[in-house]
Amino acid sequence: MLKPRRPAASPAVASELAAGLLADRASIAPKFFYDELGSRLFEAICVLDEYYPTRTEASIFALHGAEIAHAAGADRTLIDLGAGNCAKAAGLFPLLHPAQYVPVDISADFLRGAVERLRQRFPHIEMTPIGSDFSSALELPATVREEKRLFFYPGSSIGNFGPAEAVGFLRRLRAACGPDGALLIGIDLVKGHADLHAAYDDPLGVTAAFNLNVLRNVNRLLGATFDPLQWKHVAFFNADASRIEMHLEAKVALEVEWEGAARRFLPGECIHTENSYKYTRASAEALLREAGFAPTAVWTDPLGWFAVIHAGVAA
Repeated sequence: MLKPRRPAASPAVASELAAGLLADRASIAPKFFYDELGSRLFEAICVLDEYYPTRTEASIFALHGAEIAHAAGADRTLIDLGAGNCAKAAGLFPLLHPAQYVPVDISADFLRGAVERLRQRFPHIEMTPIGSDFSSALELPATVREEKRLFFYPGSSIGNFGPAEAVGFLRRLRAACGPDGALLIGIDLVKGHADLHAAYDDPLGVTAAFNLNVLRNVNRLLGATFDPLQWKHVAFFNADASRIEMHLEAKVALEVEWEGAARRFLPGECIHTENSYKYTRASAEALLREAGFAPTAVWTDPLGWFAVIHAGVAA
């Protein structure tokens, strides 16, 4: 059995992880997917045939880019939440012409490398990368301009939040917008269950590797003794909650240890690692209104699988 190692995380992060693992129904927040390897695995997921969100959202930007740019306006402070490799935002630079680009991502090392490469391509754009967990608090330094902020939240990452959490998160963005700020957000829409399942359980096993890698990251952060070979990836659509759920299921009886604590898992017992809520167009717009935004334009693909919404601040 693996021996516990010294935790690499801050006390707050270690406490958050431990609380999730010791809960009646064990969980790991999806933000912990994104260590450097997890970020690269997610890049691989995005090019899978089965994973429609990335290419469908990209097709909307390709088809309606001029309209989106007109709605957003030029010379914005473009704040890219969950920026990853920054590719989505960079694809919009020729349309949006931002005055400042502020990519924010929990994987700080991965983000720095992406921004270094991006600066070579767009030296005229001021870039202010921020390595931060923005899911629970949004703290922007004074170097981020306050005027004309455009928060960019693509990929339907809002679906990782439960409904009440999503409203709270969007309200924090609304508060950070200022009087002339706006939001450009991608939201995944409800569709056939088979298409949803294939997107989160691909036959190549890339999504499974992505899910299992969170255990490796928890070992690093918490000093835990997870053995990924003892677990399997499980994904399904919960129709009642309108969400995809991802879990890790114990293959055998096992015990995981970390500094000062341990938990036993029975065969078939799960750790809940992600929700991905799916919206209708009406429920997506209602969510934004509840958070204090006023949707001004909605663009979808021909099949109605995905929506990109521009929203200003409500009066």
